[in-house]
Amino acid sequence: MLLLLTACASAPPTEEGKVVRFGYMSPFTGPGATEAIALSAVLDYLEYFNEEQRIPGVTLQVTWVDVQIHLDKFASAYSRLRDQGIFIMMSNQTQGIEAYHSRFERDQIPLYTGNPCKEYVYPPGWYYFRSPTWGEQAAANFDYIMENWQEERPPKLALMLVDTGLGKQPLPEAADYAESLGIEVLPLEFLPSSYMVLDATVQLLRISQGGADFAYITGIQPTAGPILRDAERLGLFDQIQFMGMESTGGSPLIELAGAAGEGYLYGRTIPTFGEVEVQGVKLMLDKQMEYRGRQAKEDEYITGWVGASIICEAIRKAVENAGYENLDGPAVKEGLDSIKDFNVYGLATITYNPPYDHRGSDKLAIYQVRGGEIVRVTDWRSAPTLMPEGS
Repeated sequence: MLLLLTACASAPPTEEGKVVRFGYMSPFTGPGATEAIALSAVLDYLEYFNEEQRIPGVTLQVTWVDVQIHLDKFASAYSRLRDQGIFIMMSNQTQGIEAYHSRFERDQIPLYTGNPCKEYVYPPGWYYFRSPTWGEQAAANFDYIMENWQEERPPKLALMLVDTGLGKQPLPEAADYAESLGIEVLPLEFLPSSYMVLDATVQLLRISQGGADFAYITGIQPTAGPILRDAERLGLFDQIQFMGMESTGGSPLIELAGAAGEGYLYGRTIPTFGEVEVQGVKLMLDKQMEYRGRQAKEDEYITGWVGASIICEAIRKAVENAGYENLDGPAVKEGLDSIKDFNVYGLATITYNPPYDHRGSDKLAIYQVRGGEIVRVTDWRSAPTLMPEGS
């Protein structure tokens, strides 16, 4: 954190002294914290954006607050940033985003989040994203199951769910979608911990006895890693193909699961750092070496870079359309709404279709851990659209 605090020193203002700040409230420390790496990407992108003078005469900065996973800290940070005159924010803290959906709209402050929970994607209000919902991503994984299923009987799918708002995202839409494909969905298995799973033996034995062919894991890497190690210990890999949410995969999963991570499937909405042919991957690696002398290659870095790119593009458009002196939440929202086919250096292509579709992109590809590397195994595809009933 000392390194991060040093890195968070404000950029010097331009000669004109025109500065635009956005707020970033997320879990940077504590249980479930994966955002510190994303923060470093946001800081790097801002340095690059300002160097390139993408908004002539204006410097962009970020004010960040560590809210951990506590709603009261989120509430305090939100009020503080709002009272400082910040009119666009970024956060991935599930509890706060869910609780403050109407508050952002009331205060006319757009929020960008990489956490596309269905409750605030449909309808989005003043929230903006970069990918399909967690349930829609799960549905794309289930499409992949059926595309590759060779037996005459229907495949059996077990859902291993973290008992949190994030963990229950595939319900009921994605589970219903799986059944509509002809997949037999076994009784739900809830894990005995919010994120960090200590032992999944009981749940794994149940799905094995139920004849599961596939198991879809929700949560984050500390959820999936122990499950895979337990599955390896129980000798279940010959029977069950494990797969999961994008947030369960990546290099941290390989570190946590070791050899037990081999073969793990998951949908990704962004490329990997191994895909150096992608313009944005090379740019991120080069800028990290230039600014820091080292390279983070976790997925969170890419998502932070993409998120910062979208926010900066929205502010750039708002300055261009409304003028620096007229910047406020509605002006930045107008900038967001006008984003069409915005190519984030080959990492994502973002389009917003107000007022009902703020997902940014519906694209993902299926990846698999092979030989300790993360390898793309399908082309990029559109995920099914699964709007909850009543949306």
